[in-house]
Amino acid sequence: MKNELLTATTHLPQKNVSKHSIQELVSYLLTGGATTLVNYVVYLSLLRFEMNYLAANTIAWAFAVTFAYFSNRIFVFHSENQVLKELLSFVSLRFLTLLAENALLLFFIQGCQFDKTFSKVAVSFVTVIANYVICKCQIFQTPARVPNTCAITEKGEKIHE
Repeated sequence: MKNELLTATTHLPQKNVSKHSIQELVSYLLTGGATTLVNYVVYLSLLRFEMNYLAANTIAWAFAVTFAYFSNRIFVFHSENQVLKELLSFVSLRFLTLLAENALLLFFIQGCQFDKTFSKVAVSFVTVIANYVICKCQIFQTPARVPNTCAITEKGEKIHE
């Protein structure tokens, strides 16, 4: 009976999570937290000066993206790719999240009459997830990771090799 259980459990699907993947995720969360702090400090400071919330968000985005690029490059993905090319890719793909964030802020603040600070926090959840996927799958790739980094099986499972 004991051998049957052992045999049965060895054939169960195993999650292949490497130590590197966990370290990368923890580093991303820490630098992402610092980036979010930069974003909020600039946004809330500009709101105090009675700047329009969309303008404040766009300026805060510029500060946060600059900080995020260098912190992700150095501390998370340890990239050795060409800086200018990578930076342009980073900014252009992050620009898509700025558009989405501004649209969602407009919806929450103008459409739903929610508070500007609450709306910013709510929208940040979507932005953080989108930014991680963009960084991981499009920007900070090393030649060895490029082909398999974001492979998806027919069942929708991500493959990490």
